[in-house]
Amino acid sequence: MAKKIQIKDLTPVELVARSREMRHELFNLRLQQASARMEKPHRMRQLRRDIARCETRLSSVRKSPPPAKKP
Repeated sequence: MAKKIQIKDLTPVELVARSREMRHELFNLRLQQASARMEKPHRMRQLRRDIARCETRLSSVRKSPPPAKKP
């Protein structure tokens, strides 16, 4: 599970990449669930929450104003 500190330190590009990786893993877990070979069903819940954390952080980074430049 991704920790708040780890997500906070990631750049927007890294957040998008991590979110994409987790979505791919979640897709694979759904395939396993459909074929009834799922070893870690709790991992789906963790992934959904971690994806939400990444997306929330990414949204807040995009909405925040850029830092002011010093003259």
